[in-house]
Amino acid sequence: MPHNRQKKIALVNDYTGFGRCSVAVQLPIISHLGVQCCPLPTAVLSNHTMFDSFSIQDFTAHMDAHIAEWRKLDLQFAGICTGFLGSADQIAIVDGFIREFAGPDTTVVVDPVMGDYGRPYATYTPEMCARMGELVARADIVTPNLTEACILLGEPYRTGATLAEVEELAERVAAMGPARVVITGNVRDGQVVNVGYERGRGTFTVATPQCGGDRSGTGDVFAAIIAADAVNGVPLPTSVEKAAAFIGRCIERSAQLGIPITDGVAFEEVIRELD
Repeated sequence: MPHNRQKKIALVNDYTGFGRCSVAVQLPIISHLGVQCCPLPTAVLSNHTMFDSFSIQDFTAHMDAHIAEWRKLDLQFAGICTGFLGSADQIAIVDGFIREFAGPDTTVVVDPVMGDYGRPYATYTPEMCARMGELVARADIVTPNLTEACILLGEPYRTGATLAEVEELAERVAAMGPARVVITGNVRDGQVVNVGYERGRGTFTVATPQCGGDRSGTGDVFAAIIAADAVNGVPLPTSVEKAAAFIGRCIERSAQLGIPITDGVAFEEVIRELD
C-alpha cells in the first residue's frame, strides 16, 4: 500500500494544548528523527493537569472509531508508543490495538505513566495497575520510573534504593515480557542516572548532570526519542545517552529563558541539536 512506504509510529497519548507534554512534544521529536508520527488521542486538554485549572475532553468513546479508519487504510506501523492512559477501558483498547497492529517487526514502547515520588497517581486504581502489567507484557521496550517499576512488580516503593537494587528491578520488569527496560530519573549525587537492562546483554547505566527541577514532558521527550531510535535501529544504550543529554540541554535552555516549571521544556530552542 502507498500509505506504508514510510516508517510510522502510532502514538497513543493525550493531546495537551499548553504545557509541553504528551503528543505536543512527542510528535515534533519523532518527526524530526525521520519517522512519521500518527497520534491516537486518549484525551484532549487545554493545558496539563499540574495547572490550577484545565479543560479536558475524554476521547475514550472515539478511540475505536479512530482505529477503525486506520484499519480501512491498512496502516502498518514500525513502532507503537503508549503514554498516559486514563482508565481501564483505555488500557483494554490499547491492548487490542497492539494485538491487531503490531506485526513481527513492530517495536512496541510502553511508558507506564502510573505515578511518581513513591505513590500512584490518584486516578490509578488497582484494576488499572493490573491491566498496565498486561500491557507491559506485550511491550518490547518499557520506560518506567522507580515508582512505576515498584507498582508493576507489586512491591513497596524503595526509598533510597541503590543502583544495584534498581538494576535488579529492571531485570525483574523485563521478566514480565519486555526484552528491554529503562528505569528513568534516578537522582544520585547531583546526577540523573537511567538504569537499563537488555535481555541477553545485561544492565547498563547512563548518568548525566542534574540541572534544574522537574519539568512536565521530560518523560514524554525521553519515550519519543527511544521509540524513534528503536524504529531507526539505534542501539538502546546509545539512544538513552542521546535522550538524557537532550533533556538536560532542554532543561538548561528553559532555565536560561526563565520558562516557568509548569510550562515544560523549551525543546524548540534546541531541537536542531538532536540527531
